[in-house]
This record gives sequence, C-alpha cells and structure tokens, in this order.
Amino acid sequence: MTSNALIIDGYVDEPACLGVAPYISPYVRDVAGVLSGHGYAPRYVTIDQVRADPSLAAACGPGDLVVMIAGMTVPGAYIGGKPATLTEVQQLGTLLRGPTTAIGGPMTFGYAPEGGRKAIRQAIAGFDVTLSGSPAVALDAWLSGGEPAGAGDYSLTDPWSVAGAPIIAQHPAFPYVMCEIETATGCSRATVGGCSFCTEPFYGLPRYRSIEGIAEEVAALHAAGARHFRLGRQPDLLAYQSSGGEFPVPRPEVLEELFSAIRASAPDLATLHIDNINPGTIARHEDAARAALSAIVAGHTPGDIAAFGMETADPAVVAANNLKAMPDDVFRAIEVVNDMGAGRTGGIPELLPGLNFIVGLAGETAATFDLNGAFLQRVLDAGLLVRRVNIRQLMPFEGTTAYDENTLGMHDARFRAFKEWTRTHFDEPMLRRVFPVGTVLSDIVIEIPGRPSFGRQMGSYPILVGIPLELPAKTVLDAVVVDWGMRSVTALPCPVEVNTLPVAALRWIPGVGKKRAATIAACRPFRNLAEFREVAGETGIDGMMMF
Repeated sequence: MTSNALIIDGYVDEPACLGVAPYISPYVRDVAGVLSGHGYAPRYVTIDQVRADPSLAAACGPGDLVVMIAGMTVPGAYIGGKPATLTEVQQLGTLLRGPTTAIGGPMTFGYAPEGGRKAIRQAIAGFDVTLSGSPAVALDAWLSGGEPAGAGDYSLTDPWSVAGAPIIAQHPAFPYVMCEIETATGCSRATVGGCSFCTEPFYGLPRYRSIEGIAEEVAALHAAGARHFRLGRQPDLLAYQSSGGEFPVPRPEVLEELFSAIRASAPDLATLHIDNINPGTIARHEDAARAALSAIVAGHTPGDIAAFGMETADPAVVAANNLKAMPDDVFRAIEVVNDMGAGRTGGIPELLPGLNFIVGLAGETAATFDLNGAFLQRVLDAGLLVRRVNIRQLMPFEGTTAYDENTLGMHDARFRAFKEWTRTHFDEPMLRRVFPVGTVLSDIVIEIPGRPSFGRQMGSYPILVGIPLELPAKTVLDAVVVDWGMRSVTALPCPVEVNTLPVAALRWIPGVGKKRAATIAACRPFRNLAEFREVAGETGIDGMMMF
C-alpha cells in the first residue's frame, strides 16, 4: 500500500532576484527519489505556497510523513522564492502534530536571518527527526531503520535523482523551472583549509560525479518535462574531473564530453548554464582554461554567467582569509572570459563573468572599500564586460575560520556606501554596455504581474526585465531593451506595435518621452516606418517595429 508523503521546500540556494530563475534543488529531487523507493507517493509544495495556504501542510495526518528542506547559504534579496525563516520552520513543526516530521538541509548547519550575522547552530523545535548530512542519504538510512545521518554518496544518490525527477511537475512555476544539476562536492583547497568563510572544505577533497550519472538524471528530468538546466553545486566547473594540488589543470576534453552527454540526454533543451568558476584556475592555467571555456561556450546556451568568487580587491584581506585569487589574477580572468565569451549570439553575450564580493572578512579596513571601488573602475575603464556584481555581508557558519575571525559590524557605513557607489557608478553603465538599446531578450517569463510587469529569462543570473504593460504571470514574450536601471532593464514587447501600445508604454521608446508619446498616439495609425519617423524621429529600435 502506498503511503502519503509531503516535501516542503523552504530552501533557496541563491538570492533568486540575483541568481537563477525559479528552480528546484537536487536536495528535493533526491529526497523524492528516496520516498518513492520506500513506497511513498511524494507531493511537493514550496514554502511560498504554504505561506499563502497553510492548509497545504495542515492537511497531513497520522501515518503521513512530512520532510522539510530548509536553510540558505547565501544571504540576499529574493524574487520568485523566499527561503523559510527559522520562526516559520518551528511554527510548521508545531503545526504538524499528526504526521511524522523530518527536517534537513543547510538549516541544520546553522541559521542567520540575514547577512552580517553568524549562522548559529541550534535545535529546531517541533520536528521528530533531524536529517544530518546529506538529506537523502540520512532519510534513506532512517526509513531503513538506522540513524538519520549520512554523507553524500553518488552511488546512492544518482539512482534517487532519476527516481525523483517527476517531482518537478509539481513545482508551481513548472515548466519554467530551473533544474540545478550537481557535478561535484568538496574543495581542491581543502587540505589548506579553503577560503575562511566557505563550508565546502567540510566535505574534503572533491568528489566528482560521473558523466553517466549526470546524463541519466538529465534524461529523466527531460522525460518529466524539464528544459532548463544549470550545472551548479561545485566550487569550480573548470576543475571538473581534474586532480592535483589546490588549482587543478582544466581538462577541456572532459567538459566537452560532459556537455555533449547532456545535449544527447535533452536534445531540445532551452537552457544550459553554469555556476562557479575559480578565477585562480584561469590565472594559473590560462591556456587550458581558454580551451575549457571554449568547450563550455560550444556546449551551453547564450546569456551564461561564470560566477567568480572574488570576495575582495584588498590583497591583505585575500591573504588573511586564504582566498583563491589576488586582484590582478581576477582581472586577468575577467579579460580571458571576455576573450572567450563576450561574442554575441542572438544579440546577447555568450558567457560573461560575474563578481561576488563579501564584506566583513578578517583584515578588512576602510581602505578595503577604496580598493574594491578602484578595481571596478579599472574594469570599466578597460572596456570589459561583467554581467553583475553581488555584494554580500558575511554570514559565517560554525566550523569555518571566519566564524571567529571577522570584522562583522565594523564597517557598516562603508559597506552601504560601497554598495550604493557600485549600483550607481558601475552597474548602470555596465548594463548599458551589456544590453544596449535594441537588444532583444527572448522568452522572458513574467513572474510579477502588474504595471509594470516584471519577468526574467530562464538562466543563471538572468537580468530582471520591467515591461510597462499589465501582463499575466507565466506570459512568455520577446522584448527589446529601451532603458536601464541599476539592476534591471526596461523593455517593450517585440515586435513593438506602435499603433496599439498604450501611451504609458510609448513614452519608453528611446527619444520619445511623455509629451511626444501623446503626439504619437494622436497621429495613429501609422502605415509604415517613414510615417512614424515624421512624428517620432529615429529611435534606435526602428527595426523592431510593426505597423
């Protein structure tokens, strides 16, 4: 007899407004596979769904099993998925008195409500079982009569990832959901302690997942309706299946085989993006890194981001925290990725670097922020492209060096000033450079309806797009860029139907404005571009107009 089980997803791996589009993590899918293997029929809900309708969780009764995955490792602002807070988790534990309950995920390692605070490890009230280590391995052990603990083991989790793939159809954003694919755990710098703030060295030296295991999971996800994938959950994709020292030499032929296998498993995929790239690897092994980046560009889909964990441009802070790259190393890595990935396909760059800064590390002084700003100005002055800059406050976990050695709270005013300077003086000019007027962004999915409506493309760190029209959620459309904010762009549906657009939308056509928009509306309909130009002049998006 099949038993009922509910998975509550309260976990977000990246700040969703800055990171991936709505997604479902490997934690959830592996847990779904374990439940299926033990005779359960798993249901899936997100914490946002439970917030909107608590009865989704309260309906579980005696004999049922509820597994919650919760926590976050990266603080930030969120769109399309806000992680469960500790208070919400404990309230759910209290509410769920009928079913058996289990909790797993990063929250078991520690919790902080925001960056700038320590992630404190504490007991989570209300749950019957805490799943220690890998949630799926621990759940399987517990359901098999053992202790609810266990380390990750791809020989175990690979079959569960295949069995749990159908759960993605229950995601509220399906089919517009990103499937994160784990490629490795552990850190090649674990023997020297790794970066002071990072939990990845807890897992030891890297354990790489096999290409066959990844391909089988992608095939199962594809069969379940997935078309959007990101190779994440690793410190450095360039080091995939490499070994030897802190900075292994990339193996381009292995990456080529990996991307080919994924393409064969999901031949009509719409998105295939990556996550972390170690700039220190590029700086130390430039020729091999160039070949590896070439393999990525050949196998992925455009609009991709190579996330660089730069953390700081202060050499003293790099040294004090055992970080992986000096500022000049990062700058060179930015140049190399631009060389290999800045070419445009369909109007957008293939692959650009993204920079992560962390504030609050040991050794930080007021001068650190001057160095950070000078580095970003150097990137601008060099004419390079960077897709985005994330500036986060340290959230150290127990067991890391940064938990005890940090500068939390010491430079809050400088942190806020640096962040504001970056948004104003770097981000907006860089967006103009990356997405010039006339850039067409295809297949934007509307996530926040309204006027304006906001949406994003599926992908890794997709740009937030504001469209000055009221559009229903899950509308999918192409749009042409007409303006920029500090962290978003404004775009009009493409083709631009000037004879039907509301006046409030016409004003966003470059060079038009409010007054001329009213004149354009009064002169409609236009039979062709020449008639339109007599009133509006040239706009920069004339080729995208329809009459």
